[in-house]
Amino acid sequence: MKKLIYIALLVFSVHNAVGQDLKPEYQKFIKTFIDNVKNNKKEAVANIIRYPLNRDYPIPSVKNKADFIKRYDQIFDADLKNEIIKSNPAKDWSQVGWRGIMLNQGSIWIDEDGRLITINHQSKYEEDLKNKLIKSDKAKVHSSIAKFKEPVYILETSKFRIRIDDLGNNNYRYASWSIKQKMTEKPDLIITNGKWIQDGSGGNHHIEFKKGNYVYDCDIIVLGEKDSPPARLIITQGDKEILNQDAIIVPR
Repeated sequence: MKKLIYIALLVFSVHNAVGQDLKPEYQKFIKTFIDNVKNNKKEAVANIIRYPLNRDYPIPSVKNKADFIKRYDQIFDADLKNEIIKSNPAKDWSQVGWRGIMLNQGSIWIDEDGRLITINHQSKYEEDLKNKLIKSDKAKVHSSIAKFKEPVYILETSKFRIRIDDLGNNNYRYASWSIKQKMTEKPDLIITNGKWIQDGSGGNHHIEFKKGNYVYDCDIIVLGEKDSPPARLIITQGDKEILNQDAIIVPR
C-alpha cells in the first residue's frame, strides 16, 4: 500500500505541474471505458488492458485477458467502480504530457492509444491477499532475513539475485546471492538502513545501501528510454564505479 500512496502523491504533483484538459478524441474512448465499467462488461474492459498488469507486490501481476476477467471483481471493487462511473471525461480525466491520461489523482492510467496501463487502487480483497502472501513469503527465505514489514523487490542481474525488503520506518534491507543460489540459502551479503530516494517526478527511484566505503544502488526505471532495462544495480567504491549491471524485476 505504501507504494500506491507514493504513486498517488507523485501523480498529484505531476498533475498540478503539467496536467492538461482532455482532448475530445481522448474523451471518446474514456467515455466508452466508463460505460463498459458501468455495465459490467468485463471482457470489453479486459480487451484494453496492457498485460502484464502489475499489482502491488507480492500480489501476482495480471498475466492475460483470462486472468483479468477471473480477477476483475477483486480489482474493480465498489469504490473503484463508483469513482470511474461518476467521473466526467472532460473534467476528471487529464492528460499528463507523454505519460498518459489519468483519472483524478492517478487511480487509473490510460495511454493515448486507449490502453489501460496502470490501476493504483487497492481493494480490501487485495489488501488481505497481500498480507497473506507476505506471511507466506516469510517462510520461504533464510531465517536470517525472515523478519520484515513487507517485500519490495526481487531483482536479478546476470550474476546476482537481490532481495529488497521494507523493515519499516523508512529502513530497507538488501540481501544478495549468486544467481544460482536460492533465497532459502543464507545470503552472501546483507545490508540494512537502505534509503528510498525519488528521482524526479516520473516515478523513477533508487534504493541506496551503504557498507563501509561501498554504495549499492538499486535503480528502478519506471520511465526511461525505449531500450532501458526495468532496473539496474550499480556498485561504487569511493568515487569509483566497480559494477553496473542491468536487472529484471522478478514477478511473483
